Amino acid sequence: MSGAGEGREAPVLDPHVQSFVDQLAQAGAPKYGEQPIPEQRAAMAGSAAGFFGPVPPVPWQDVAVPGPGGDVPVRVYQPGEGPAPVLVWFHGGGWVLGNLETVHGPCATLAERSGCVVVSVDYRLAPEHPFPAALEDAWAVIDWVRERGSEIGAEPGRLAIGGDSSGGNIAAVVARQARDAGVPLALQLLVYPVCDADFDNGSYRAFQTGYWLSREAMVWFFEQYAPGLDWLDPEISPLRAPDLAGVAPAHVITAECDVLRDEGEAYGRRLQEAGVPATISRHAGMVHGFFRLPAVVPHASEALAEAAAAVREAFGR
Repeated sequence: MSGAGEGREAPVLDPHVQSFVDQLAQAGAPKYGEQPIPEQRAAMAGSAAGFFGPVPPVPWQDVAVPGPGGDVPVRVYQPGEGPAPVLVWFHGGGWVLGNLETVHGPCATLAERSGCVVVSVDYRLAPEHPFPAALEDAWAVIDWVRERGSEIGAEPGRLAIGGDSSGGNIAAVVARQARDAGVPLALQLLVYPVCDADFDNGSYRAFQTGYWLSREAMVWFFEQYAPGLDWLDPEISPLRAPDLAGVAPAHVITAECDVLRDEGEAYGRRLQEAGVPATISRHAGMVHGFFRLPAVVPHASEALAEAAAAVREAFGR
């Protein structure tokens, strides 16, 4: 891990990451947006278990939570017998891809290592359900956990949120909604979050092609999620929020070789400037998505351990 500032030397990919990226290129893996969306979703879900490897044997159950557009599927991980704090997790996938299976490994691991109940949210996806459907589902789950958390072993009033990539975007927006609604959150755990629709910052210029997630892909994801809307709206680009004072403390994990690196770190700095406790942790040599790849990128296990430690610390455990 390095600091949050710009490095002077050109970044070097971790050898395992380099091998992974090379294998994708040699296999001619299709880029985001090149296949029909159902095929992209199936591919992401089908590869998740192999990329993650062994999953901790944490008990879990699937539950349907009432939402504004119908039931929202959630997967609840309960690592212990007694009541515990809750981490609500929003998966990544550009608001278009991803489901409970794509983050099964990370969520089980976070539950085991933090000792918290983890609630993984299968929010509605774009383009069938564009902005703000995902946010509406996210808030419905927050309400459900607050009102009926005792049914899943939740300690009343002890709640954190988190997510990776577009899930981090949802978490960042929900954190501000929670502040405005007077709902206390112990932490927003953001893993390489989408925070801004500026496709011309330093990390976008440096890593726009050849590092798994491309600039072109991110533009495509925004087109699916928020067609015809102002992508700089703070509900879509949380970095643009005029006032971040009073939102939940944050732990922001970024990947050095990721188009989303600079906006995630800028969001962390905005929080710090607003007086919000925020840690920014850049992982050297990593690319976007590495958090879900411990079977092929061993360093992912370190990031998972770091994330779980941040949750434990936020709850004083």
